[in-house]
Amino acid sequence: MRRFDLDWLRVIVFGLLIMYHVGMFFVPWGWHIKNDILYSEIRWPMLFVNQWRLPILFVISGMGTYYALSKRTGRQFAYERVKRLFLPLVVGMLLIVPPQVYFERLDRGQFAGGYFDFWPSQAFIGVYPEGNFSWHHLWFLPYLLLFSLVLIPALLYLRKNPQSGLIRLAGRLASRPFGLFWLVIPLYFWESLVEPFFPSTHALWGDWFNVINYLTLFFYGFLLISVKDIFWKTVEANRRKYLYLGILAFSLMVGLRMAYEDSVIIHFTEASFKVINLWAWILVLFGYAAAYLNRSSSTLSYANEAVYPFYILHQTITIALGFYLMHLPWGFWPKFLLMVLGTFGIAWLLYEFLIRRWTWIRPLFGLKNAKAEKPQAEVVLHFK
Repeated sequence: MRRFDLDWLRVIVFGLLIMYHVGMFFVPWGWHIKNDILYSEIRWPMLFVNQWRLPILFVISGMGTYYALSKRTGRQFAYERVKRLFLPLVVGMLLIVPPQVYFERLDRGQFAGGYFDFWPSQAFIGVYPEGNFSWHHLWFLPYLLLFSLVLIPALLYLRKNPQSGLIRLAGRLASRPFGLFWLVIPLYFWESLVEPFFPSTHALWGDWFNVINYLTLFFYGFLLISVKDIFWKTVEANRRKYLYLGILAFSLMVGLRMAYEDSVIIHFTEASFKVINLWAWILVLFGYAAAYLNRSSSTLSYANEAVYPFYILHQTITIALGFYLMHLPWGFWPKFLLMVLGTFGIAWLLYEFLIRRWTWIRPLFGLKNAKAEKPQAEVVLHFK
């Protein structure tokens, strides 16, 4: 049975991603270019979103994989993943990401000249950040491709054996209001014992915390969708409890950061709040989506296809707009709104009048043939 709530969540979370990346232009955290005035107060709402925006996308991706394997062999699935993930990644690294590096080099005085003085002669020299060749915000694609391919044997086994011990265990956990929180135990070990030694780089190789953490969440998505209505009934019935728990865990995490200097004890304590917080908010979103968003519409059909090209395009548009706005004597809201509306508007124009309508361009942005059937909530995608 198709879950329209998963499609809605996918669209909503990627929409939040665009606003999050616009926010990175203003917040005092490291990013490619920065506004001339930084606004430290917006780091709190961004920190809140940052805790669960990527984890839920990997969970949704795992759920989408369950549906994709229902109509494909392992070989067919692997070919489809390579086609819809690797091809857009290559196109993005060759054509979409270089303008981002170009504007950053201009801003930092590391290059002077027009764009075609930079591309292609300088764009592919060395690996970013020392060099210019990078996948930037498209890092989600190689990670998702890796997870999809290495887990094929395990996922096929679970798909063909719905009464396996692991699925029965997941069903028992999902049948209890807080049984699903046993799944935070591996996440806690990764957060407390692996993350301190392998800070996030999004470089794939050597980025071991992100690899094992997101691989776990991807697998959780497949496992939870395998128990079907047991999971959805539980999250829908207990969504308010998860909401209260998420508010409490986030408050404790922020309070701990503000009240104490980092130490071994603080690190292990904060890690527990962090994983409970992110898992609670994931369940909150699934619960409220199941209650209110599990219905189709023409808007959803359009947005569900558009979201992948929007993801590929958005950060380049955001950085280009930011480069020309950064030194203007405007306040936060005029610049923020112009960048958000400009990013969505330009991405829509490119999607609607170029990508969507040209058959030979569609595969370059991960889209199927216009007449092909769209499988359930396959997230073949987003981002720093």
